[in-house]
Amino acid sequence: MRLELGHINIKDVQFGSETKIDNGTLFVNKDEIISIVKEDEHFTSVDVELARPGESVRITPVKDVIEPRVKVEGPGGVFPGMISKVETVGSGKTYVLKGCAVVTTGKIVGFQEGIIDMTGPGAEYTPFSKLNNVVLVCEPREGLKQHEHEKALRMAGFKIATYLGEVARELTPDTVETFETLPLLENLEKYPDLPKVAYVQMLQSQGLMHDTYVYGVDAKQIVPTILYPTEIMDGAIVSGNCVSACDKNTTYHHLNNPVVADMYKAHGKEINFLGVIITNENVYLADKERSSNWTAKLTEYLGLDGVIVSQEGFGNPDTDLIMNCKKIEKKGVRTVIITDEYAGRDGASQSLADADPLADAVVTGGNANEVITLPPMDKVIGHIDYVDTIAGGFDGSLNKDGSIVVELQAITGATNELGFNKLTAKGY
Repeated sequence: MRLELGHINIKDVQFGSETKIDNGTLFVNKDEIISIVKEDEHFTSVDVELARPGESVRITPVKDVIEPRVKVEGPGGVFPGMISKVETVGSGKTYVLKGCAVVTTGKIVGFQEGIIDMTGPGAEYTPFSKLNNVVLVCEPREGLKQHEHEKALRMAGFKIATYLGEVARELTPDTVETFETLPLLENLEKYPDLPKVAYVQMLQSQGLMHDTYVYGVDAKQIVPTILYPTEIMDGAIVSGNCVSACDKNTTYHHLNNPVVADMYKAHGKEINFLGVIITNENVYLADKERSSNWTAKLTEYLGLDGVIVSQEGFGNPDTDLIMNCKKIEKKGVRTVIITDEYAGRDGASQSLADADPLADAVVTGGNANEVITLPPMDKVIGHIDYVDTIAGGFDGSLNKDGSIVVELQAITGATNELGFNKLTAKGY
């Protein structure tokens, strides 16, 4: 598959009478956005706010972050199985509004949502502080069930990301990136002397509202399978989960997966990047055994020399991570795992809930229990009173002056296990 990603660079976002892009500025018609979201009867009120890099703005609680884009050539469309029909994506041309995002917030369904500060020390821990954000503040009707609320808010984000992406359809991209993965036998013939490497991506699927979707299918319903890397880059996988903010993969993370991007950079030079194996993170032991068995089997079937395995979440998924690692290593495939740590506020506790001597090549995204003080902001988008109850917060996290004392766990993307952050650690 060959995919061209055309980047339309967005330097600013402003409200305007017409949704358009003019000289690097995205103008958005607030009334049109509200009208689109309000088509869903699950919301009693909808508002749109803007948050730009460097502004004294706090967004909380954050549900998802989505990059606007439009499919301009080739099969499929944006967010297949959600917005577009279920056609295979990953080829043709897709235009991306680079430098901006749609952020969803409101009276969120669960306690594991996050904080995005657009300035100050908290901004250094989240990549989304560098984006021009169009924030949807959607309030649910009374009595709405949590899983219905999650779906409504998820779909609102996808609809508006699609709406904004559409304005780029006739534009000329500022830059174009091309990515290509040949069919397996052709790849093997083209680079016979390079080590054969694949990426194993673990998808959050622990239960209700711990969901990730593949072409619209809840990942807990799948068995491990193989994707072209370009399918991921083109929207085949989207977020639907309500898990700890620091290491959840938002839809933006999936669309811009740095593991995939870095493996493409090394493809044909240092490695032969053969593709992606996706697997899930289930609750019951039998399901974990099934998925890890299949994942290891696929690495053997492809004749791999090495894999990179990334996790999503912590605690229960640590078991899936180590099971995948052990079984793949026992197939003779060298394995590197990417995770993060919950090592206590002093960093002295056991970092993972599971471990094994075969897991001897580990990349960490940092310690999510580290405590940070976030200063007050001039403006809060969303609901600040949730801070005391979100994961990483505690009774008394929110101070009277508006400052917040929380663990990094509460900051969206702070210890992301795709490496989409600034934190790591070195072992000696």
